[in-house]
Amino acid sequence: MSIRWDRAEDGIVTLTLDAPNASANTMDAAFEAALGETVDRLVREKDSITGVILTSAKKTFFAGGNLDALIQASPESRDQLLTTVDDIKRRLRTIETLGVPVVAAINGAALGGGLEIALAAHHRIALDTPGTKLGFPEVTLGLLPGAGGVVRSVRLLGLVTALTQLLLQGQQLRASAAKDLGLVHEVVTDPADLLVKARAWIAANPQATQPYDAKGYKVPGGSPNSPSLAGFLPALPANLRKQLKGAHLPAPHHILCAAVEGLLVDIDTAFVIEGRYFADLAAGQTSTNMIQAFWFDLNRINGGGSRPADVPASKPTKVGVLGAGMMGAGIAYVTAKAGIDVVLRDVSAEAAERGKAYSRKILDKQIARGRSTEAKRDALLGRIHATADVADLAGCDFVIEAVFEDTALKHTVLAEAAAAAPDALITSNTSTLPITELQQGAGLPDLVGVHFFSPVDKMPLIELIVGADTSPEAVAKAYDYTRAIGKTPIVVKDSRGFFTSRVFGTMVMEGAAMLGEGLPPMSVERAALQSGFPAGPLTLLDEVTLTLPLKIEEQGGGAAAHPGLKVLSTLVREHDRTGKASGKGFFDWEPTKTVWPGLAEAFPPNVDGLAPGAGNDPIRFRDAQDRLLFIMAVETARCFEEGVLTSVEDANIGSIMGIGFPPGLGGVAQFVDQYDGGVAGFVARADELADKFGERFRPPALLRDRAVAAGSLREALA
Repeated sequence: MSIRWDRAEDGIVTLTLDAPNASANTMDAAFEAALGETVDRLVREKDSITGVILTSAKKTFFAGGNLDALIQASPESRDQLLTTVDDIKRRLRTIETLGVPVVAAINGAALGGGLEIALAAHHRIALDTPGTKLGFPEVTLGLLPGAGGVVRSVRLLGLVTALTQLLLQGQQLRASAAKDLGLVHEVVTDPADLLVKARAWIAANPQATQPYDAKGYKVPGGSPNSPSLAGFLPALPANLRKQLKGAHLPAPHHILCAAVEGLLVDIDTAFVIEGRYFADLAAGQTSTNMIQAFWFDLNRINGGGSRPADVPASKPTKVGVLGAGMMGAGIAYVTAKAGIDVVLRDVSAEAAERGKAYSRKILDKQIARGRSTEAKRDALLGRIHATADVADLAGCDFVIEAVFEDTALKHTVLAEAAAAAPDALITSNTSTLPITELQQGAGLPDLVGVHFFSPVDKMPLIELIVGADTSPEAVAKAYDYTRAIGKTPIVVKDSRGFFTSRVFGTMVMEGAAMLGEGLPPMSVERAALQSGFPAGPLTLLDEVTLTLPLKIEEQGGGAAAHPGLKVLSTLVREHDRTGKASGKGFFDWEPTKTVWPGLAEAFPPNVDGLAPGAGNDPIRFRDAQDRLLFIMAVETARCFEEGVLTSVEDANIGSIMGIGFPPGLGGVAQFVDQYDGGVAGFVARADELADKFGERFRPPALLRDRAVAAGSLREALA
């Protein structure tokens, strides 16, 4: 059974969570059945029980909900799902009102459902280890804590604290931080102390109850209708919408509603309210998309799904980084942070030291915020050797070139590195230049593209690019380096722009095209933000510089016919507006970001709402949103057709983590599969957009074949 029962002579029952034939405990059917049987037994024998300890036999305390089941939830199964979560809550409520003290001895991660079980105890003791994390990450999967997590956390911590520090952003807290917040009461460093302290607390508190069950209990900070929250509560919905930038993500809204409404009623009614909001989310498409992307797709990638099989695992011991600019400095930092020695080389010792200073700046900020120490900073900086001497690369077993996007310069730098470190795998951090050309020009047939995203210390993705001659062993070694520094790797085949830059370019250029057609600039931006993109296409173009797409065109990128290029050319060549770095692009960036007034003259808004060159069809907001989403999806399908992409998981995670595709849609490939009417519905809408706005929206044969077969991209590429 998933819960072991051990009763000692002193009457204390230890309930050990131990799912058979599983590495972690989850709220699956077996656990639900075991919970019911265990609680029934506790009720029957409560007169002979002096206390209860909840603990785990696994490395983690409890992993949470059963995502295999939740991803299958649908509107048709909503009522059954609601019955299940209501039953779990009823059982946990029975435990906390049994009349005996209950302690949770948390020996590892207690996330989601695990924390909900722990919160049903009167006292919580956590083991202070790196693997012990507590929190409610449900919002990142499009869900809310449905087994009492919202109800209990707001009553224990207060509405404001629970929402901002636990529920709305899905924070995962170390044991000490959880104690500071009030989630746990004690922290121990020795696993043996967990049960010892649990038994001692039970002996000292025989009449323990939950604080919110005590007569006269007042929620910290006040209830929603109290004067203390009068200034805070009305602003919550507006602030939440501002944080989401208008994107349709129902989970934060439902969490807010369940928290506020639940505090206005008794606890049992609050559980009912919470359950209904949970069931609505679980049965909806957004949670399905996010569970698929951030659990199943992400775990497959991080578990080696795209790594060449049958290649022994490796980890570099000394990494060379060529170029100490923004990218190279960031690469040096994340590599040294992983405990790997780094040689950071630039054209001068001064330039190399400036790159190393980037790490010091990050670490000093962490120290100022109490997140690190001077000793840790000095140890990390000690692993970075700044130099101008290429000979210092000797002994490196992995080298990353991160100089400017200039083919001739890269050829020279790569060849020098290969001569200085003959046993190293040489790689290139490039966002657009074909790896095969770099292989040939530098004489390095095993060269791998290792495309980082900026800022390196924050962006979680790396795009690995396989050239024409790259060996599986080289790809595997690059994959292992990526995982060693805590990044998520996707693997793509070589092409200009690869996957991420190529697809990202279609979205931002579409935004420019819409501006050229007469759509006001802030309508273009809002179309992106309200679709779930983190920033609008005009903002993004300013940030990457308006000259970059024009340079790509000059280098033969094949996008010369795109109408957005004419817009960029007008701004750059007629108005000398090149983007954020110069302070002027679509926006004036100083002193604050504002739309450049000259845009209205350069690209007159179409005040009657008609689209020039588009058959005089009205420009509708949905059209604007769909153009940004569909152009990325159609280009992704072309990447699949051309063999640039081979994995749906790589497409989904790469598009979300690398280029900002709306997470609520589950990634660019998932967007196609889950579109209303499936792939056939997507193809029909894409054809509509092609007829209105240009052949670039016309879906390729791969999608038409899937539409005819009534299948999905995932099935076709499995």
